[in-house]
Amino acid sequence: MSEEKEIKQEELNESDKKTKAMRGILGIIILITVVGLGAYAIYKASFFQSTDDAYVETTTVSVAPKVSGQIIKTYVTDNQLVKEGDLVAEIDPADYEVRVDLADATYKKVLLNQKNAQANLVAANSAIELARKDLERYKNLYESGAVSKQTLDMAQAKYDSAQANFTSANEAILSQEQEQKVADTDLKSAKAALDQAKLNLSYTKIYAPQSGTVSSRRVEKGMYVQVGTPLFVIVPENVWVVANFKENQLEKMKVGQEVDIKIDAYPKKTFKGKIDSIQRASGAKSSLFPPENAVGSFVKIVQRIPVKIVFTEEIDPNEYNIVPGMSVVPKVRVK
Repeated sequence: MSEEKEIKQEELNESDKKTKAMRGILGIIILITVVGLGAYAIYKASFFQSTDDAYVETTTVSVAPKVSGQIIKTYVTDNQLVKEGDLVAEIDPADYEVRVDLADATYKKVLLNQKNAQANLVAANSAIELARKDLERYKNLYESGAVSKQTLDMAQAKYDSAQANFTSANEAILSQEQEQKVADTDLKSAKAALDQAKLNLSYTKIYAPQSGTVSSRRVEKGMYVQVGTPLFVIVPENVWVVANFKENQLEKMKVGQEVDIKIDAYPKKTFKGKIDSIQRASGAKSSLFPPENAVGSFVKIVQRIPVKIVFTEEIDPNEYNIVPGMSVVPKVRVK
């Protein structure tokens, strides 16, 4: 019995030794792993800077009418791709066509009034010249006894009347010349009103201001829209990334550095990019109501600085639908 106990005791001792050995090996593995991870973290911190506070951005364009009226036609649907200059909607032009006709008539009337004054002076000048020649001829005939005194008096009266008409026409011209600035202003005003009416008529056709995809569409046929009413938004194909790095991550960050871009929607794809620019103000400082730190209860907070990152590779929109607002994790190679 004593021998069996000794054998069992030896087996237990060997088991304990093996267990201790396994624990030692496991501890060494854990230590190596921790050291390796620490070294990797130090390497990563030294050569790369990353943040999960990053999103895809772009500059959207809100399409709105410049004149009010009823929509009679729309040419776009939700998420449709449009090109710059495409006709996207039409406003009923009837009222604006009438305004063009009215402005055109006013302009022609003002222009005609100016021309009539010049024409009247020319006619009066011709009439007085003719009356003068008749008066001279009748004077000669009267002196020779060929015409009566009554005929000479009629020629004199005709000349006096022509002289009076000429004086009146000349005074009208002189008055017009004295008030030339007023006359020119009237003409310019009528011309400007005509141009504005034509311009408003052209605004009844609404065109896409740039290429992109239609989003947030709120226009339908039959709607009455006011000036500035948003009809829809155009989202351009050109997008970039805005990453809000902590201020202590910017020490070695520079424009032009390479960036690996991971988009949450495509976890298996790493896109290539580079730093385009670094904003010269923190996100908080650029907000509508920047914080005031000159208070007694100040608490230091690490600030975020927006960094613009652009893609450096061609992206097929049919394969990767990268749209504004998507979450991004950029990794900047700072060394």
